[in-house]
Parts: sequence; C-alpha cells; structure tokens
Amino acid sequence: MLFQTKYFGEIDCGEEERLSFPDGLFGFEDEKEFLLLPFEGSGGTLLCFQSTATPALAFVAMDPFSLLPGYTPVLQPNELKELGVADSQELGFYVLCVVKKPVSGSTVNLKCPLVVHPETREARQVIMERYEMRHPL
Repeated sequence: MLFQTKYFGEIDCGEEERLSFPDGLFGFEDEKEFLLLPFEGSGGTLLCFQSTATPALAFVAMDPFSLLPGYTPVLQPNELKELGVADSQELGFYVLCVVKKPVSGSTVNLKCPLVVHPETREARQVIMERYEMRHPL
C-alpha cells in the first residue's frame, strides 16, 4: 500500500510493517497506526514514527540505548500484560525527539518512551517515573 510521508515522500509499505497503537499517542489519541522508518545514514538509531492516516504527522525518534547505554525502562505488570510479554527486555523502546535550532538545544523524552512488541507489532506509549522529559542530546 502506498503512503505519503512527511520526510520520505511516497513509500510502499505492507500491512506487516505497520505498528498498531490501540490507545494512540499522548495528545494524539486518534492516531492508531504508524510506520517506523529509519533515517538514511543513521545506522538505525534515528527513526521516524510516521502516521499512516495523516501524512504531515511524523515524530523523530531515537534508540534510547544508543544515547544513554544505562537507560533501563521497566514496565509495570499491567503494561507487560497488555503487550503480551513477561519481561520488558522482550520489547523495543524508542524515545521522541524535540529537534530545535540550533540542534545543540534538542532534547529527547526519556520519561514517555514508545514501546513496541517486535512480533505482534503492537505498541504503547508509557510513563517511566524515574526519567525526565527533556534530556539533552
């Protein structure tokens, strides 16, 4: 299926490449489906969560472990159950970036990561109490 994207133009993605967010994202509860697209040349550490319904809606994200190797997000038992896993290590974690000019002022939100089950492609945004929302890059 063809999708128009904010950063990549028109792309062709199959059903199996879509991520399902049953609850949407904080502030974007009606947006239920996204594509996770890597930015060229980033080695997979800089990504884009692109809405499948709204071409202009895309979030720049990062692999938090590439930025902060000591990042240890742990989900609550009810969150693990919703995603169908027994341990947080079975999941993929991504943090949203706020890109500013100059880029040196950019931050990432370690407090509210996007969590993806790699097999089912179901995802959630969760809150990690011990982390901050505006961690400098």
